[in-house]
Amino acid sequence: MAENLNLHHPWLIAVWPGMGHVAISAGYYLLSKLDMNLIAEFETGELFDVDHVEVKSGVIQTGRRPRNRFFLWKDPQEKHDLVLFVGEAQPPLGKYMFCRKLIDYAKELNVERIVTFAAMATQMRPEQRSRVFAAATHAEDLNEVRQLELEILEDGHIGGLNGVLLGVAEEQGLHGLCLLGELPHVFSQLPFPKASMAILEVFAAIVSIDLDFTELKEQAEHMNQQLSELLSKMEESMGRPPGMEEESYLQEPIEEEKISPAARQRIETLFEQAAKDRAKAFELKQELDKHGVFKEYEDRFLDLFKKTE
Repeated sequence: MAENLNLHHPWLIAVWPGMGHVAISAGYYLLSKLDMNLIAEFETGELFDVDHVEVKSGVIQTGRRPRNRFFLWKDPQEKHDLVLFVGEAQPPLGKYMFCRKLIDYAKELNVERIVTFAAMATQMRPEQRSRVFAAATHAEDLNEVRQLELEILEDGHIGGLNGVLLGVAEEQGLHGLCLLGELPHVFSQLPFPKASMAILEVFAAIVSIDLDFTELKEQAEHMNQQLSELLSKMEESMGRPPGMEEESYLQEPIEEEKISPAARQRIETLFEQAAKDRAKAFELKQELDKHGVFKEYEDRFLDLFKKTE
């Protein structure tokens, strides 16, 4: 599967969907802002099953297994090329085997370090700064991140592939690092872009790359306002005297709106723009997320990053 890509001291970043969309959103932001190219698709055999089918206009579509793809950014300074692995889902079983195959491919590419992004749910409030916690496979890697004044995850565990992959990396003699962005536990099932941005700010400092955070910052500020207002209503509701009608925070917006023809047209326009300028891709993703249709367009979105001759 690996080609002769002539990579310079490459690092592998691996992301999957998870709490707060923290890791996957950070991965998509890198994908868009670094103008990465698709280089390979990871064949997973029978590790994944088909657990649902999509229905469109009443017609059942053919089911498919989650896809797993690799994207590449060549560092113009030839310091560290970056390989980004984007997985649509984590396998319900066989996580260790999955990670062994992933590390085998990383070794074919001569990857020097594995980095995973993850979320850390705490008692923080939405308006507070998202801290970044770190754990590493080697003590010298921890010394590096300590200089960035991160929180070290002294004890505990890292669930799912974010942790298992680094355990396998350590077994195979590769250095590994996990960066965990902090988010409010009460909203752990809602997107929290502030944590994604906090992770990427740290990662950009580690690899010495420049990233424009304008769009992600705007998204984080908008989400913070929504969640802060929602939390205030929750606290107000819980403090009401008995007998007063209570509002359930589960019924509060943030809601996905039904997508209109005009919204579909805007999505098509953004696809056209992103095809010409990949820096527009994150704006497109924000629009898809806004209408709750990213899964519907996911393959088409990632196809934007196929290398064009």
